[in-house]
Amino acid sequence: MHLIAFDTSTDALSVAVLRSTSAGPRYWQHAGAGGAAASGSLIAGIMDLLRQADLRLQDLDAICFGSGPGSFTGLRTACSVAQGLAYGAGVPVLPVPSLLALAQSARAAHAPLATHGCVSALLDARMDEVYAATYGFDIHGWTTLQAPCLLAPEQVSAWSQAVQAQHSAASLTPGAQPNQAWCAWAGNVFGIYGQRLAAPAAWMCCDAFPQAMAILQVAPALIAAGACVPPEQALPLYVRDKVAKTTSERAVEKAAKASSSHSERASAAAPLILPAAHAPTPGT
Repeated sequence: MHLIAFDTSTDALSVAVLRSTSAGPRYWQHAGAGGAAASGSLIAGIMDLLRQADLRLQDLDAICFGSGPGSFTGLRTACSVAQGLAYGAGVPVLPVPSLLALAQSARAAHAPLATHGCVSALLDARMDEVYAATYGFDIHGWTTLQAPCLLAPEQVSAWSQAVQAQHSAASLTPGAQPNQAWCAWAGNVFGIYGQRLAAPAAWMCCDAFPQAMAILQVAPALIAAGACVPPEQALPLYVRDKVAKTTSERAVEKAAKASSSHSERASAAAPLILPAAHAPTPGT
């Protein structure tokens, strides 16, 4: 199987190529600036890796891309490039959720020998929010336990409780011992939101990003399951409807903060007035 994968859903761009040979699979990788900056270097990185692997676009079994959620501009760039290359080469497209790629990146880096467990994948969504999804894995592959969603940092812990009790003490594989399961929170949110996340003590917390290599690692199972689509059906996964606040929304928010600040200053400056003591009645 010959595949190319790329992810531009975060500030880090990654591209990877898989070429199957008689001696086994071989990989080539490229990294660069992601997000909006990816539009200027993604295609050049793809073509360079294909040249190194001695592959043409027509030789590929699929073009895989991180479909999101993530950077609005980055997702549009990745999807557009995947569609354009696939149209020209006549090959299918495999959209891979970026949070699933993140979960696989964490598993490969921190628990490569684990055979079952689950990962809550968390990406900074900006605007004081977090993209989140939970995936379970066993010897057969990955399963979506909680679909990608958008949460405030303070909501993540309660959201994760639905699977924490089930998978931190039990295995996804029947008959295995509870302590064999590997469960973790993974992503780029820990240094940003810190204690607001209230991460569970029983789960490991590890920094991770979606990686093109991780996409290649999960791609064969997804392809076998029929997840490839024609180029025109490849779409980004948007979890947030809005990517920025409008001018009027920012003005209202600014006015509310100014009003709150003014009220606090006025309250602090106002003299403390105590109720007057009752004067004694004459003759008492």
